[in-house]
Amino acid sequence: MSTHVNLQTPDTPKPPDGSSITFSELIEYLNSQTSPPSLEEINSWLSNVEIVAADLEDYIGFKEGNYWRHRVCRNEAVEMLVICWRPGQKTPIHDHNGSHGAVRVHQGLMCETVFAFDNEKGLCYDSGRDCTVGTVTGAAVPDIHQLGNPELSGQDLITIHVYSPPLGVLKTYKLGSSQVDLYTPNDFPT
Repeated sequence: MSTHVNLQTPDTPKPPDGSSITFSELIEYLNSQTSPPSLEEINSWLSNVEIVAADLEDYIGFKEGNYWRHRVCRNEAVEMLVICWRPGQKTPIHDHNGSHGAVRVHQGLMCETVFAFDNEKGLCYDSGRDCTVGTVTGAAVPDIHQLGNPELSGQDLITIHVYSPPLGVLKTYKLGSSQVDLYTPNDFPT
């Protein structure tokens, strides 16, 4: 059974004063965290942040062959990434190995595929959906999923990710297999 959560709802909690927050305020708030925030808190922050192009200038960059992760901030409790994807680029099928998190689509179209793990059958398809600009989606523990920019989108994809605790070694899977491998993402620009 998948624990995937669709977090974008009309009654998503707002920041305490009921207003939106700026990208800089979000970074400041994340940097002040001393304990892991809940998935619902992360969803609220990503749902209520207002992001303008200038906010992301330092975190935008694409490469051929694979998506590119750009770290915005990280401490012991939480981290935020901006990920840039060309058409056809996608993650391996993975879980976050004990971390939960949420993703906001800033530009483009993100395809999300959710899987279920069965001890006898191995990894099985569960569901899939397209996420448009402004969509916020979350992954609880132990969600297994794959994110990507569909080849047919014809446009670049930019997503904002917040994870708690920060990501470390991820577990990766293959459809129809019960084998679980380990993967350490380490492709930050220098």
